[in-house]
Amino acid sequence: MEFLQEASRSGSAALSGVASPRREVIATALGPCVARVQESSEGGGDFADVYLHGAAGSWTTFQPLLSDTPERDRVLIDLPGWGDSTQGAQLETATIEAMAGAVVEVLTALGNNKWNIVGHSMGGVLALHIAAAWPGSTVSVVAVSATTLGVAGSVKSPWRGLAKMPWFVGMLLLMNTTAVFGNAGRALIRGVGHTPLMRLLLSPLFADPAAVPSGLIRRLAQEARPASFSAAARAIALYDFGQWRRISCPVLAMRGDHDAFTPASDHSQLASLGPHVQIVTVTECGHFAIAEQTAVVKQLIEELRQR
Repeated sequence: MEFLQEASRSGSAALSGVASPRREVIATALGPCVARVQESSEGGGDFADVYLHGAAGSWTTFQPLLSDTPERDRVLIDLPGWGDSTQGAQLETATIEAMAGAVVEVLTALGNNKWNIVGHSMGGVLALHIAAAWPGSTVSVVAVSATTLGVAGSVKSPWRGLAKMPWFVGMLLLMNTTAVFGNAGRALIRGVGHTPLMRLLLSPLFADPAAVPSGLIRRLAQEARPASFSAAARAIALYDFGQWRRISCPVLAMRGDHDAFTPASDHSQLASLGPHVQIVTVTECGHFAIAEQTAVVKQLIEELRQR
């Protein structure tokens, strides 16, 4: 799997035959955000393809999708509190609305006023909110394993969540606990990332955990931000999903058939928004379809944008 090879590398993406993304630092209301911009062959413009990661990663989540020269600029953002956007991040005010606002601040600063958005996990929630709040600018949304109502309900009522989404509740408890210890808690997770225990802890994220290389396991451990994860969970629990009734652009929502964090019931709710929402279940993958079924994800994105 291409992503599993790329994810073991640090720094900028090493993409054969494709220009490496340039790094931009942009001030937002939630603190400085780092964005990577992979320029198109046409040299920019005001229309971009935007990528928003989840609460278990950074811009590197999307490296499998970057192997070709883009038609439009690609903008990959480390959200406030993750990746390279941790310095000065205002987690205490990081609601879904505020994080979406920070994304739009970044895009505006880069000269973009129109965009397609691909969001993974929490990034899918942000993508859908941006589509609702900025309908004139959002051309399409791809939500990959968006963590919506199931996660929100589990945060509000962990005991009920244990029955419906035990793996998520377990991870939330782990993150909440390690967040109390600050940098020491994060260092502990990094240390465990070099042991077989981390593969077991991350097994719910994949359909075939045994096939995941050790380099990717260490990478995910390195990307772990317990305080940011806890803040994101609170933000999703407080979010008013009714705002999505304002979405009018085409939406593709996909989840893996082994996805422990995005239940099928979440997609049923999304489907109720209207005929502009397409629902797809990707076989033989868990929460990271971008990693486990890269070719399928790329094809689905391309088909949506050609509609």
